[in-house]
Amino acid sequence: MLLDPETENDIASELCKLLGRAILPVGQLDVPGGAGRGFGTAFFFQEGGGQAVREYLLTADAVTRAPYGEIGLRPSVTEPPGAASDGIVLSDFAARWIHPPAVGAAAMPTEGLHEHAEGEGWRWRTQPVTDEAAASADAVARIPTEPGSAFVLALGVAADGSRPLEAVIERLVRDGDDIRVTTELPDGHVGAPVFGVEATAGGDLAVHCLGLVLPPEGGGHRIATFDRIRAALAAATPGED
Repeated sequence: MLLDPETENDIASELCKLLGRAILPVGQLDVPGGAGRGFGTAFFFQEGGGQAVREYLLTADAVTRAPYGEIGLRPSVTEPPGAASDGIVLSDFAARWIHPPAVGAAAMPTEGLHEHAEGEGWRWRTQPVTDEAAASADAVARIPTEPGSAFVLALGVAADGSRPLEAVIERLVRDGDDIRVTTELPDGHVGAPVFGVEATAGGDLAVHCLGLVLPPEGGGHRIATFDRIRAALAAATPGED
């Protein structure tokens, strides 16, 4: 669904308020403290409900394939203030993620992240994308071939190396069985959550997290959509329902 610019700006602002603390910077490191990096964005996703909630950190598989990696810690996602370091450097980085084949996404169960925080004397303070906010298979199937409004909530890469929060308004389209963002996005946006909108039966607007940004190809980006992510997680973690 294509919205007018004023409505797009309102939705982008609201997403920053509601889900700004869902996302973290992630980067690949050639060696601990090394300069060779592949920057991306990751975000917390809670699947299920009640006593059966499972939480993952999701990003693009392409930014997890390194011996060492770093998950950045933004001040707004940790408490008490000043207790956490600037980032968590991890060895065996690729092995810490679930890598579902043919999806393009990677998922890290967050138990280890919570244990790390507890051991360091701080807590996570996040706004995860919930199962309810993540698009259903039916919502993904309803995306048309005509361009619609897309909202990417990401951590860019500034000239000084900082990772500012950016809400980028783009266009998305259906391309056969895939959904694509039609413009190539800035550095750091690979792995970021992508949101779309549709009209409800009552005439309101429903905002869905459609999935996450994959590496650029053909001048744009395919989206790893939540119908595929959910199916891949179910196949990778059998017996947990």
